[in-house]
Amino acid sequence: MVNKGVENYGWNSKQAPHSCGFITPVVLTWLGKLQPKKVLDLGAGNGALCRAMVEAGYEVVGVEPDAEGIGIARQQCPQAQFYQIGVDDSPDVVRSGHPDGFDIVVSTEVLEHLYAPRRLPAFAHAVLRRGGHLLVTTPYHGYLKNLAISLAGAWDRHADPLWDGGHIKLFSRRTITRLLNEAGFRIVSFGGVGRLPYLWKSMVVVAGKE
Repeated sequence: MVNKGVENYGWNSKQAPHSCGFITPVVLTWLGKLQPKKVLDLGAGNGALCRAMVEAGYEVVGVEPDAEGIGIARQQCPQAQFYQIGVDDSPDVVRSGHPDGFDIVVSTEVLEHLYAPRRLPAFAHAVLRRGGHLLVTTPYHGYLKNLAISLAGAWDRHADPLWDGGHIKLFSRRTITRLLNEAGFRIVSFGGVGRLPYLWKSMVVVAGKE
């Protein structure tokens, strides 16, 4: 039997994760550039980002496997439609409800928690319309940042092995590019948010469905 991870991530309030403070603005900026009609939030958590996107005027659908998280999401963002499934599940239920596909799939700070990260871009590719986009954020790990963490002796705190449901995959620009290319995406933009360049907290990658 495949272990899909902890059953409950720990959602217990409507409060947005701290990462939303520096990630939500860049997501909304990209949505403004791409002007999508329909957005899928893949790994919607407690719905904080969904609410922000709905308030910005977008039609939003959320996908989240955590029962408590999706319960909170439905309360704080009733304008959005939610599916209680994850990337380990078939996307067919979402495709059947939205046969024309989505203009963009947004997935923020999810990839690093997955045992099988290839399943996330595969799910996104399956529900996107032709020419659609995938916007992914995940903690950035390049040479300079890894070196800084090592010199500070901060790996035990940065990648805490005692955090149930915590970070188990750490990506660089090279590895996330390979991941998305393998899934049938071409990189449109790469950047980062939080801290100085190449010491970023997270990288922001936008890719187009080929």
